[in-house]
Amino acid sequence: MNKIVLASASPRRKELLAQIGCSFEIITSDAEEITQSKIPENMVDELSLLKAKDVFLKLPEEKKKESLVIGADTVVSCDEKVLGKPKDKEHAFEMLKLLQGRTHYVYTGVTLICGKVSYDRAEGLPVCEKEEAAEEDRKECQCITFHEATAVKVFPMSDEEIWEYIETGEPMDKAGSYGIQASFGAKFIERIEGDYYNVVGLPVSRLYHELKKLNISI
Repeated sequence: MNKIVLASASPRRKELLAQIGCSFEIITSDAEEITQSKIPENMVDELSLLKAKDVFLKLPEEKKKESLVIGADTVVSCDEKVLGKPKDKEHAFEMLKLLQGRTHYVYTGVTLICGKVSYDRAEGLPVCEKEEAAEEDRKECQCITFHEATAVKVFPMSDEEIWEYIETGEPMDKAGSYGIQASFGAKFIERIEGDYYNVVGLPVSRLYHELKKLNISI
C-alpha cells in the first residue's frame, strides 16, 4: 500500500483529499515556482510537477518506493492574463474588478509520482520521460500529470462590494483573489461549467480515478 504525501500546505486541498477518505501526510515544497510557459494549462502542469518532484526527492530512499506524492497548482485566467494569489489588497481589487460580470477559467494541474522514480537532475526530468529511457525504467516509473479547466461566470459587482469582500481577508491566499466555497461563491458566482472542486483547488474526482488506474487504494 502506498503512503500518500500531499505536496501542498493549502487547507482547501487538505480538506478535499479528506473528503474522499484519503489518509495522507503533508510535506510542503520549497521549490521556487518558476515556469517557462505563458499558457495557463501548461503552467499548472509544469508547477504541479515541480512541486511533486521537489517533495519526492526529499523523501528517504527507502520511502520512495512505497510513497505516492501529489503536487498541485491552480491559476485563474481572464483576457489572456494569468492570475495567481494577490500581492496585497490593491492587487486583489484589480483582479476582482477584472473578473466581475464576466466568465473566466480556473486551471488546476496535478502530478502524481510514485514507485521507483529516478531523476536526471541536469534536465529536471524523470528518467522514464527521457527519449532514450530504458524500457525497464519506463515500467518502474509512474509519473503522471494532468489538468482540469472550469469556466466560471461572476455576477457584476460594485467597487463597494469588492472592497467589502477584500476586507474579510478571504481573497489573500487564493488564486484570482476569491474562494468559490465561501461567501464569494454564495453571493457572486452566477454559474460554472466543469468541476466545482477544481475551482476550490483540486479536481478530486479525476484524482480518485487516476489513482484507481494506478491500482492505488486510498
